[in-house]
Amino acid sequence: MEGEEQTSIWNKETVPKVMKLVSTRLSHSDLVSLLLVSPWLHRTLISYPSLWLTIDLREMNNAGDRLIAALSMPRYQHVKQISLEFAQDIDDDHVEVLKSKCLDSLQGLESLNLNGCQKISDKGIEVITSCCPKLKVFSIYWNVRATDISVKHLVKNCKYIVDLNLSGCKNLSDKSLQLVADNYRELESLNLTRCVKMTDSGLQQVLVNCSFLQSLNLYALSSFTDEAYKKISVLSHLRFLDLCGAQNLSDEGLSCIAKCKKLVSLNLTWCVRVTDVGVIAIAESCTSLEFLSLFGIVGVTDKCLDALSKFCSNTITTLDVNGCIGIKSRSCDDLLQLFPLLRCFKVHS
Repeated sequence: MEGEEQTSIWNKETVPKVMKLVSTRLSHSDLVSLLLVSPWLHRTLISYPSLWLTIDLREMNNAGDRLIAALSMPRYQHVKQISLEFAQDIDDDHVEVLKSKCLDSLQGLESLNLNGCQKISDKGIEVITSCCPKLKVFSIYWNVRATDISVKHLVKNCKYIVDLNLSGCKNLSDKSLQLVADNYRELESLNLTRCVKMTDSGLQQVLVNCSFLQSLNLYALSSFTDEAYKKISVLSHLRFLDLCGAQNLSDEGLSCIAKCKKLVSLNLTWCVRVTDVGVIAIAESCTSLEFLSLFGIVGVTDKCLDALSKFCSNTITTLDVNGCIGIKSRSCDDLLQLFPLLRCFKVHS
């Protein structure tokens, strides 16, 4: 009898606790697979609402139908995060069905990743954002169908966005930036990679209004000038800045950016007008720098490395000076003498 009692305690108390602990470390797909192992395991896992706050359909086929089916289940009624990154077979029609059948389950959603979902248009974004009033993180990387109308719907329906990824949305213009600047003053992260229609005017509006930005990605945007880059200096909380390909960035502009003293990561790859003057200004002010890429800048010399070593040798772990022909001491051994914590010597291949 004692053995049976111990077995009962094991089955009813110990195993469920262990399963809950283990399950929190599993991917969403693995967690769903576990439901099929046995009725007992199914009941155990379903009894923990905290396990069902995420729906991950990245790169899956029939993602639209899968999402509708998932959100129709009671266990996902409090879902917080949905990822459809590069998922297949989801379009505006699916989004319409979600609104009509699964509206309640979307009311508490905080993060939505629609990266690469190119069948979703302005209309689809209007519908899905109207279902998610508590959304904080929104990502629509590489959606070439999205226009300024999408951003208009976003700011109207979702008032609490702090992380916005518009990377690769080539049809967005300064109108979108104006909407972001006017409505998201608490914004912490913004990715505008390859949004080629945007100009200094739009970016300046964001920089002036969104003073809490910690991450700003301006990768592959060669049209901006120092007029906008100088305004980056007002972002006192900025930690991550990607200016890869900023062909118009000068030492004067970079010296203004140096006022962002909390910078941890700075990508200056192919910023071809930059010289030692700008990099030394960064070294002297941004003493918490951990990541720096100077890849392809021919106007920098060993002088800037000496300054970086003097002020940042105890923090820098990634430094790419490949293609910097003016730097003579750029072998791994040379760099390690200057930066003993260096672990990565090449960011670009």
